Amino acid sequence: MRLLKVATCNLNQWAMDFDCNLKHIKDSITRAKEVGAVIRLGPELEITGYGCEDHFLELDTVNHAWECLKEILLGDWTDGILCSIGMPIIRGSERYNCQVLCFNRKIVMIRPKMWLANDGNYRELRWFTTWKQKDQLVEFQLPPEISEALSQTSVPFGYGYIQFLDTAVAAEICEELFTPNPPHTELALNGVEVFLNASGSHHQLRKLDLRLRAFIGATHTRGGVYMYSNHQGCDGARLYYDGCSCVVVNGEVVAQGSQFSLKDVEVVVAQVDLDAVASLRGSISSFQEQASCKTKVSSVAVPYNICKPFNLKMLLSSPQKIMYHSAEEEIAFGPGCWLWDYLRRSGASGFLLPLSGGADSSSVAAIVGCMCQLVVKEIANGDEQVKADAIRIGNYTDGKFPTDSKEFAKRIFYTVYMGSENRSGHSIHPLLFFLQAGCES
Repeated sequence: MRLLKVATCNLNQWAMDFDCNLKHIKDSITRAKEVGAVIRLGPELEITGYGCEDHFLELDTVNHAWECLKEILLGDWTDGILCSIGMPIIRGSERYNCQVLCFNRKIVMIRPKMWLANDGNYRELRWFTTWKQKDQLVEFQLPPEISEALSQTSVPFGYGYIQFLDTAVAAEICEELFTPNPPHTELALNGVEVFLNASGSHHQLRKLDLRLRAFIGATHTRGGVYMYSNHQGCDGARLYYDGCSCVVVNGEVVAQGSQFSLKDVEVVVAQVDLDAVASLRGSISSFQEQASCKTKVSSVAVPYNICKPFNLKMLLSSPQKIMYHSAEEEIAFGPGCWLWDYLRRSGASGFLLPLSGGADSSSVAAIVGCMCQLVVKEIANGDEQVKADAIRIGNYTDGKFPTDSKEFAKRIFYTVYMGSENRSGHSIHPLLFFLQAGCES
């Protein structure tokens, strides 16, 4: 058996908040190392935050990202663990959305995104270009201050994979999984066993099932360990990223993170047997035939073993039932989590809602009520960051903190009834509802 412990994570990053984002990255790496993980995967563009929009066009955004990466590499964060870290990188006159693969205080490889999300809420082609040289890895000259600090002048840049002594690892970034001909197809034929998908996927009703079916399909007939990491929370814009980082092995989910949470950092760990991947691939005749005439993909050799031998005390992660929320829960939890993130980071002390008596105002009020319930529940579960934010926002003193959602709502939620001579006799019901709930108007 080749045992491999891996860690992926949900991170609540904030666009352009480099200090906070770096703190969360370090925290996630520390937690991964504490449990013995040898691979840590973070979400797409985690250093800068995904929703930087036109700030991606500013040189300072890229320069600050390099400074954060340098701080990580100069410490012991990457000792003995492969870390995939997302950031923008400029090569010549081109700007790329990249995963930087780091190990033992060195950059092993930089993987630029080949297919960009550019529909719906996404406009990646406005800020980045796609990597088109699929047939080769090129040498990327590191910025002088990075090169001097790391004693490393250049690094392989492009499409390829990392070949350790005992397994092969490759990145497949977000949108690439959902293309008609995803990279994991030929990477699997080249012997890649572990796939790292760093994502910035926003919440959309019932979208989780679409993602999970894609992860399961990627490894069901090809075998492999598929790791998925995502942002979780509001990063400063209008989207909510719903986390749900997970690990899938040979078409079965063995670890799944939360979809809606107020946590800033959540690390999802799995222990897998890579021999199970090799066994599945060896049992499929068509896989063997196609692998024998595959298109060769470039690789970077790293002369280290990252797997552990068989040990009776090291239990494998078992397949588990996928956790899905009901549609009603998604509708409540997604906007509720978004409101909390926006409230705690905006510096505001609460919400003011003009009540019209219609569906819009009553729905918003209900979502605020759900937010208050989530905050109190997370405090009861021991989250000190949520507790500190709630104490500050609710203006609690003398060691007090929220223990009741209605009492908390009364402190931060205010309503104003917008009556007129044209209102119907039924327009007052939202106001009465919140007076009963203990909210001020």
